[in-house]
Amino acid sequence: MQLRNVTADDVDAYVRMRCDPVMMADLGGPLPREGIPDKVLRDAAEAAADLCWIKMIIPDPETPDVVAGSVTIWSHDTDDGPMSEIGWMVLPHFQGRGLGKRAARTLLEQARDEQRWGTVHAFPATGNVASNGICRSLGFHFVTERDVTFADRVLRSNHWAIDPRTDLKSA
Repeated sequence: MQLRNVTADDVDAYVRMRCDPVMMADLGGPLPREGIPDKVLRDAAEAAADLCWIKMIIPDPETPDVVAGSVTIWSHDTDDGPMSEIGWMVLPHFQGRGLGKRAARTLLEQARDEQRWGTVHAFPATGNVASNGICRSLGFHFVTERDVTFADRVLRSNHWAIDPRTDLKSA
């Protein structure tokens, strides 16, 4: 597995992840295709400027054009101040291979090694067994169940937190 920055060429992967009813079932349903090219350009610019880490998951470095999903760490403002957050998506064809867990671990290890992002939070849907399992297995601590807003939708999520410098479990 390999991670690389998102680029303007990743529109198809974004469409397959964000506009698919199955992929978006825990995130309030598919997003409209119309906004995806602009979203990819914004994300590629932010990743290139190192404002956030938006990485595409490449399952086999021998075929770098095959994308299995994405993993992202970014910071945003909340009522309690800035918060670093991680999220991941793995396309159905690639699920069950441990790619999401390996990708999240890789990014958290990078955060630890670079002393960046501080405590990292994750908000998988309460019913997303796989993502909640990834949080548990990597060493995240369960904080609470809460409502979060994603793409102007309010979703019931589990709030997890990890300090990659001290909490990240070994492989």
